[in-house]
Amino acid sequence: MTNQNTVRRTVLAASMMAVLASATPTASATPTAVAPTAAAAPTALAAPPQRGSGPKWCPTVDDHRVDCGAITRPLVAGKPKLGTIDVSYAVVRHRGPGAAKGTVAVNPGGPGEVAIDRAPEFAAGLDAVLKDHDVLLVDPRGTGRSERIPCGVTDVEYRFGSRKQQRDAVTRCARNLGPKAQGYTTAATADDIDAVRARLGAKKLTLYGLSYGTYLMPVYASRHPERVRSIVLSGAYPLGFDPLVRPSAQAVSLALRRICDRSVPAACDGQKAVRDLRTTAERLRDRPLDVPFEAAGAKRRLRFTEGQLANLLFEAASRGAGAVPGEPSLLGSVPHALHRFVQGDTAPLRRLIREEASSATTEDQAPYAAVVCNDYRKAWSTQASTAQRWRQYRAALAATKPGEHGAFSAKGFTEGPTDGGDVCIGWPRATTASPQPTRPRMPDVPVLVLSGDLDANTPDANGRAAGRQFGHSTFFSVRNVGHVPELEQSGCVTGVTARFIRTGTPGDTACLQSLPPIAVAPVRR
Repeated sequence: MTNQNTVRRTVLAASMMAVLASATPTASATPTAVAPTAAAAPTALAAPPQRGSGPKWCPTVDDHRVDCGAITRPLVAGKPKLGTIDVSYAVVRHRGPGAAKGTVAVNPGGPGEVAIDRAPEFAAGLDAVLKDHDVLLVDPRGTGRSERIPCGVTDVEYRFGSRKQQRDAVTRCARNLGPKAQGYTTAATADDIDAVRARLGAKKLTLYGLSYGTYLMPVYASRHPERVRSIVLSGAYPLGFDPLVRPSAQAVSLALRRICDRSVPAACDGQKAVRDLRTTAERLRDRPLDVPFEAAGAKRRLRFTEGQLANLLFEAASRGAGAVPGEPSLLGSVPHALHRFVQGDTAPLRRLIREEASSATTEDQAPYAAVVCNDYRKAWSTQASTAQRWRQYRAALAATKPGEHGAFSAKGFTEGPTDGGDVCIGWPRATTASPQPTRPRMPDVPVLVLSGDLDANTPDANGRAAGRQFGHSTFFSVRNVGHVPELEQSGCVTGVTARFIRTGTPGDTACLQSLPPIAVAPVRR
């Protein structure tokens, strides 16, 4: 769900891993796309790319025609003086004979993740779907090919600044955008997708959302119910998610226990890993680590707090977990790093921090910050003054019960999400769009929801809640994978989703419970 812009998403094997990695300001979030299976990889005998219709930037995809275009949309509905924005799209056409059986609209997450320039990766990941379905990729307004509108806040300063610096960056972003900030909403993006659908003449869409896309696609479904054939939500969370992110806090401890309990031979003790986590959070609460790192071509310093630890463990560690089960991963390294920290050795934790921080970019965060602050649930009234918001937020934190944030303090953990907690508390009332309804009426269509059981970003609890938004949903928790399940490389998850899209049923899902455990660095006493 989270991001940090450009949150994090998926490979149906390896190429979507590239999509996922770039999708993190998670994004929430994160927090996405579809992973390519080994069988889907291009071969030496692949047909040359086919030129479809559209502008020069239209991507080419082996074995498929790609048609591209753009539509002009109002920046803010009902406010013509604020101007318009051009929203671009690409349609990867099916390769089978005859007319397409349907059109699958895919959103890879963010908010703010691009899709069009990754058409080859999406085509690889959705190879089975493209036998008889077209795939529609729309760059959300303000991203990629859809007219960027920067606000002067970069990924690296937003993600790795202090909490106060993050709040100040969001406020500055809103002020720089001015009234145009109201144009960055999930509802506007949903309506853009429907305008593209109408341009293409597609009667209905199958909606496929990953991470933030699992928020966007239900909004589309609620606004255009008659245009929805079916829905796939992967790495999902509901419109009415907990603004104090308690499910994620609890899922961090659960993921640690699971990876330790499943490691063969036993690499760690899950209960001890959670105790080490609690001790580490307590120490960082009082004495943050000063960590120098290099990112975006410059040397920087990070004040690593309990909140930064929360972000590292619930968001970054969830991303890519289980993608390559036998290879080292951030999540698999956490029990060892926590153990050494408790013993007085900070080096392993510092190494994990530097590796994550080095991924930061200078990408502008306008599409991420504006959607998060306009749409997501808050623990305060958006119509209140800043002083009133602080009082309401602190009261909400004070009302939490011990243990509701797992091994963390309530204040510490809620300073971790870059799309939640108090980060939007300074977003001006004048630039806030109408609130996104959290319980809109949804169409009665088949819905498939997938969560990774090692995912603390969009954990099982949130995936189940996302499914309950619909009358006919099927939920699967995928064993030994994180955010998003399509990242696993066996083809199991993508096979299930492809069958669901093409036939309306997921078919045999036994493989979802038989994926191998991830490698865990041994904890040596």
